[in-house]
Amino acid sequence: MPVPAEEWTASRLGWVQALAPVLNGLGAMVLTAGLGLWAAGAGDLPDGAFPRVVAATVVTAVGGAVELTGDAGDLAGAAGGLTVMPLSVTLVGALVTGASFLRPLRHRAGATGTAGWAARVALLWLLGLGGLAFAARRTFAVPLGGGTLADIGAALGAAPKVGFRADVPLTLLVGLLWLAGVLLLALLVSRGVPLPARPARLQESVRPAAYAMVVLLLAFVALGTVTGLVVAVTGGEPTRSLALVLLGLPNLVWLALTLGLGATWEGRVDGPFGLPMPHVLDQVLRADETATLNLSTLSGHDGRVWWLLVADAVLLPAAAFLMAARSPARVRAWRHAVHMAVAVALTVLMILLTGRISVHYGLSVLGIGDLGGNLSGGLFLRPRLWGALGLALPWGLVTGFLGAVAAGRVLRRGEAGDR
Repeated sequence: MPVPAEEWTASRLGWVQALAPVLNGLGAMVLTAGLGLWAAGAGDLPDGAFPRVVAATVVTAVGGAVELTGDAGDLAGAAGGLTVMPLSVTLVGALVTGASFLRPLRHRAGATGTAGWAARVALLWLLGLGGLAFAARRTFAVPLGGGTLADIGAALGAAPKVGFRADVPLTLLVGLLWLAGVLLLALLVSRGVPLPARPARLQESVRPAAYAMVVLLLAFVALGTVTGLVVAVTGGEPTRSLALVLLGLPNLVWLALTLGLGATWEGRVDGPFGLPMPHVLDQVLRADETATLNLSTLSGHDGRVWWLLVADAVLLPAAAFLMAARSPARVRAWRHAVHMAVAVALTVLMILLTGRISVHYGLSVLGIGDLGGNLSGGLFLRPRLWGALGLALPWGLVTGFLGAVAAGRVLRRGEAGDR
């Protein structure tokens, strides 16, 4: 008697096969983070700290927590915090993990088999991520520089140390949620893996919208990659541009997507801290105590930012057309508009939550320095959330309706109904 597809999947896709998505995903993230950090100059870190920093970068890429630490006994104090996701590493890990997860399931697995396969991958993922989280810790001695602070420190024998360590339990919890989101999105986007038959509306509305939003995000990344490579070749700073592409490109291009919609962000860069970013953005963030980032304020420094509005005006209707083309023909244009509005709002919400940045650190000896001076600094970048979501909804409604009308005129109803 032939073995049903569901039983075949559950029995044949065992623990050895489940290693592939985990090793491929984490390996791709480690490689991307390592190359990006090397291009950013982290290869010169002392005491063999480079692999530890790579591990910490992967931890933050899945939403894990990395704490900054400092200690010099009772003579010195330190305070710090770090909240940033290197979304280039996140995106590479999501794409490779999702593709590796789907490959054995195409045209074979049922709902039960898929759940068992996902459970095996999740358990091995926790083991691999836990190993990286335990490795993501290191302490460095901090030179006090010159002047009074150094003299007092030398006289009292103060040897401040700073470092970082991953919060392992929190990292495992958030990392598991990250994996669940990646696997769910992979199942929604891929038409090669059948979903359960009962939730028909899921396949009619959610799946086309999810696919369109993934394509939209990847289109912005592709445009940013081309721009970054051109700047690397012509701008005279190839390693800086490479670091930007490998660590934070989606942070910038998805920020640009929200700015093109009219959203506003607030930020500040202070002291020696900084992230790979275009010079104009770094300049604006250092100009005021709290800088406002939107099309109006940025255009005063570089008028080319208005092209972000043009990019959104072209790519969002294209995504809406794609969504309508993959939906059944019976779905009316107003429903496409509603689906697109919800999809754009959720996509923008994801960008607003993952694009936040907060880094600060300060050191004082016997209260001198007040966690300030040349031993402190930081940066932050945060969105005005409700305003951005309020703009995303009408953009989605309008472009969703236009995309549906265009798809109805271009595609024959019979062909649209087969999609």
